[in-house]
Amino acid sequence: MFFGLIIRMYYSPKEHNPPHIHVYYQDLASVVNIENCKIVKGNLPAKQTRLVNAWIEIHKEELLANWELCQNGEKPFQIQPLQ
Repeated sequence: MFFGLIIRMYYSPKEHNPPHIHVYYQDLASVVNIENCKIVKGNLPAKQTRLVNAWIEIHKEELLANWELCQNGEKPFQIQPLQ
């Protein structure tokens, strides 16, 4: 969680591809592709989209590693928030 954004990655075996995160901001929810930072579902304000995209770019390798853990039903590691 950072700047009012809640980011989740669900760990259930065989979660649907492409690798993605779920982002919640106030009453909005979206799904963001980790590989290209595009919103796949839902929407976010432009400022929050930029914050999420910056965080993904900084932590892309960690996010993709966590995605692999999640695909195997394992708990992902926590990733540092954007500061």
